Amino acid sequence: MSSSATTDGIRITVKPAYWPERSSPESGQYAFMYTVEIVNEGEAPAQLKSRHWLITDATGKVEEVKGEGVVGRQPRLAPSERFEYTSWAMLRTPFGTMRGSYEMERPDGSSFEARIAEFALTLPNALH
Repeated sequence: MSSSATTDGIRITVKPAYWPERSSPESGQYAFMYTVEIVNEGEAPAQLKSRHWLITDATGKVEEVKGEGVVGRQPRLAPSERFEYTSWAMLRTPFGTMRGSYEMERPDGSSFEARIAEFALTLPNALH
């Protein structure tokens, strides 16, 4: 269920899980938590500046989310450092997908998009 991608030395791994306590299937609300681990496997420091998510539900409806940092932070990662956080998303269907990127900035001012590989948001036993 998890996804992992490495861009320019930055490895991003995401582990999603259904969140039944925040869900209300009878109202068409399915909550999913996801834990993101960002590891700098490269040679140079990098700082996460912004996020860009594409959240797609089972009907094909896409929600785009952009913003500064993650969970109110813009972590700076030296080589071999890691940062982990947990967030959540709400879908109107019992399954969907998420993918996206983080804008990362190097100390010299250059920046790049670190890819977040697509992962599934799935109600347990929804897909047989």
